[in-house]
Amino acid sequence: MSITGVKGMNDILPADSPVWQELEEAARRVFSTYGFREIRVPVVEKTELFCRSIGEATDIVEKEMYTFTDKGGHSLTLRPEGTASVMRAFIQHKLHAADPIAKLYYCGPMFRHERPQKGRYRQFHQIGAEVIGVDDPKIDAQLLAMLVNYFDEVGIDDVELQINSLGCPECRPGYRQALVTFIEQRLDSLCDDCRRRYRNNPLRTLDCKVPGCREATLDAPSVLDHLCGGCEDHFARVRRYLENLRLPFAVNPRMVRGLDYYCKTTFELLTNRLGSQSAVAAGGRYDGLIRQLGGPDLPGIGFAMGLERLVLLKETADREPSAPALFIAGLGEAAADEAFRLMSLLQRSGIEVEMDYQGRSLKAQLRRADKLGAARVLIIGEDELARGNAQLRTMADGSQQEVRLDIDTLRTLFT
Repeated sequence: MSITGVKGMNDILPADSPVWQELEEAARRVFSTYGFREIRVPVVEKTELFCRSIGEATDIVEKEMYTFTDKGGHSLTLRPEGTASVMRAFIQHKLHAADPIAKLYYCGPMFRHERPQKGRYRQFHQIGAEVIGVDDPKIDAQLLAMLVNYFDEVGIDDVELQINSLGCPECRPGYRQALVTFIEQRLDSLCDDCRRRYRNNPLRTLDCKVPGCREATLDAPSVLDHLCGGCEDHFARVRRYLENLRLPFAVNPRMVRGLDYYCKTTFELLTNRLGSQSAVAAGGRYDGLIRQLGGPDLPGIGFAMGLERLVLLKETADREPSAPALFIAGLGEAAADEAFRLMSLLQRSGIEVEMDYQGRSLKAQLRRADKLGAARVLIIGEDELARGNAQLRTMADGSQQEVRLDIDTLRTLFT
């Protein structure tokens, strides 16, 4: 019996790789324009990192993390998200000593044990960005502007930006108590998960996807009615800066995040093209997280976007596969050796070239070139090799011209 991949952990095949590369390269290009630098963190972290940052009462920590004990008896976890790892690296390597303001981005796989569905898998990939050390609402607006700019750059324009404020440690307790009181009057209408955790994490009831829970909490108290003066001013300024930048947005007072570290500004980019998995990017402010993890008391804000969902949104059905600029057909052993030499030199010059490795007939080699989509074929036989010339055929119309078997000449033709 053949061995298959792990359910929910998918292969990215060669035909699909170009769109992944396009999305990743666009992130590097756009983010660097805004002053962000790439950071790469390990796939495995100590379990304590995620318990302390994400929160013990979250679905991720309770049910979804891939956690195991290594041979040394340490509890380790495959990272379920990127922010905690980036903050751990920021603290551990004392990046704040060089500059308390940091703009960082990352790209890579994350892991959560949940039911695989369209756009959501057990191994999934995220591109994320974090700003550390700035609490001015201008940076909130700039981060959102960069995110929208990225979506414009990759040609995904049917998304909606929604924002909210979750308050801070000063105003959150009052809202939390109001929400708990509201929920207690409707416990019979809530699912088992919401009834179990509403005291420890009441905001999560507003984000529950069970229809009964959504209906029961339709008239729940709004967090925006409980903001302190500082949070209210911060959120008003974020909205004003977005309006100044002419970035369309909608305020969604029911928006909460599934991680405990979020405060003040939160946001999502939504689409109606992926069914229930409508969020393609999400994030917010986490001003107390770095201190909570043992670092300096620095504010932070960031986002992450799911690459699998971005790929689904890209128009890939008609994407042409990569095709070589040249196919070299060598007829005979000596000609095949020369074809191999020329191919290698052209490839080192950045030109995509293919050849036949099986000593087949010219007709068979031309069929192979056509299958690969090669624009032109360089035909080398014994006579051509002796004269130092070869026939260059244009596959589109079958026309041929004689060219010198000289690497400089060939480079000129393909650059």
